[in-house]
Amino acid sequence: MSVAPFFFTLAGQNPVDHVVNHGFLTGPLFGLDHVWLWSAHVGNLILAGVLTVLVLAYAAAKIKTGPTSQGNDRYITSSKFAHMIEVILVYLRENTVRPLLHARTEKFMPFLWTMFFFILINNLLGLTPIVDIIHLFSGDLKASHLSPLGGTATQNIFVTAVLALIAALVVNFAGVRELGVGGYLKHLTANTPWYLWPLMIPIEIMGTVIKPVALALRLFANMTAGHILVATLFMFAVMGIGLLKDASVGGLVLGGAITAMSVVAAIAIIFLELFVAFLQAFVFMFLTTVFISQLSHHHDHERDGAHDHEHAHA
Repeated sequence: MSVAPFFFTLAGQNPVDHVVNHGFLTGPLFGLDHVWLWSAHVGNLILAGVLTVLVLAYAAAKIKTGPTSQGNDRYITSSKFAHMIEVILVYLRENTVRPLLHARTEKFMPFLWTMFFFILINNLLGLTPIVDIIHLFSGDLKASHLSPLGGTATQNIFVTAVLALIAALVVNFAGVRELGVGGYLKHLTANTPWYLWPLMIPIEIMGTVIKPVALALRLFANMTAGHILVATLFMFAVMGIGLLKDASVGGLVLGGAITAMSVVAAIAIIFLELFVAFLQAFVFMFLTTVFISQLSHHHDHERDGAHDHEHAHA
């Protein structure tokens, strides 16, 4: 198969098509007609979930301590890929989470690790032109703008909202469990004098709502912007190729310059997007950890200590 049709498919005429969700199976649901029962993002979410389980299960099997017959080698991870995963896991636990959660680190690590890798794999799948490949082999699906798989699920605001909602539920349930109902309600006063409570309590409640909203919007916006930029650059590259068809010197020079610059810029942005895929997964997990730590006795002690230090300094 020629590379040209695939390249033109990647470029397309609308860069948003490479990012947004594509329907696949529609039908009635809860009294509504033509509801998307299955879409490309649903397929990607399921695929990401399966890959998360398989990758972490494989890494766990290679990281675990072997039989005593292996001697000291039983403590060595038996796979380079699993060793890379182990380095990431240990860094997240020891350098990111433990300084914030302290004794509660082990309790929350399974959830935080899972969140990080699930978001990361979804971000990486979004960089894979799955929809374009499917459309390349199926003209009917391309004409109907349908696909059972592909796109960027973490670009979908509904997906990021659900992830943020799950994080918010964990944060607040953990806060109630750590502080008790009374301590949780007292936390809404921010330890201020009673006459400031009418001001502080609404602010703290708004903060409780704004935190997950910020999580959802940050992931949504970052995954949308970069992917659209890459698709736009490919679209410019195809426009440059179109100018090359002009036999004139000006068409050749202008078309060649546009194509070359667009391809180089697109490759650079793709590498940047790889970094952003890891960064946004980390930021989502890290901020969730921060929010959990803010609803703890340790955080209250630190804040009280800071207030005491400020008074003493004054």
